Amino acid sequence: MEPVIDLADLHLTLGEGAARVHVLKGVSLRVTKGETVSLLGPSGSGKSTLLMTLAGLERPDAGTVRVGGHDLNALSEDALARFRGQNIGVVFQSFQLIPTMTALENVAVPLELAGRPDPFARAQAELEAVGLGARLAHYPAQLSGGEQQRVALARALAPDPLILAADEPTGNLDSETGAAIADLIFAQQRRRGATLVLVTHDPALAARCVRRVRLKSGRIESDDAG
Repeated sequence: MEPVIDLADLHLTLGEGAARVHVLKGVSLRVTKGETVSLLGPSGSGKSTLLMTLAGLERPDAGTVRVGGHDLNALSEDALARFRGQNIGVVFQSFQLIPTMTALENVAVPLELAGRPDPFARAQAELEAVGLGARLAHYPAQLSGGEQQRVALARALAPDPLILAADEPTGNLDSETGAAIADLIFAQQRRRGATLVLVTHDPALAARCVRRVRLKSGRIESDDAG
């Protein structure tokens, strides 16, 4: 079966001049549809950069990024943005909600821009699915951290993406709230059959994934399944 994510010999350097850092050093990774994969490693190991690269938010200097059979390197910026909006849902540690939009608008507007039918009805259904049916008209500043992350999760899942990419999704939350968000992520992943790639420092959260890929100094150190 063709992998839904196929990364081959990725190299990526970030920064300029003396601050340049070779972040990814020949990383290759294949992930099949519906798999759950955690990316682990110390700060600076390249795990978040790898996630951003497979999500099409960073372009590698060398190597290939194929997602759903598409070569992301071959796409223009506009085509890549369209592809990402349809196929890859991203959840960030810092929520990344638009403060001047309500919860409903934060989920609906990206759908509307992507030309999806009934964006507001779809957004409402997604927010209800993450337990926020009573908070549709609230702005991010009126929501707790856990509620903001639920909005971000609803936004990521609303296009019904092939891949859910989560970068430390519980990193800004207390342990109880983080556990509830983790439960929600895995429940939604199972319900939809999406592929989940999750960056985390939390060994317990990583252990919930079928595969645990550990990075060190920009390279894959180990890849454990089971």
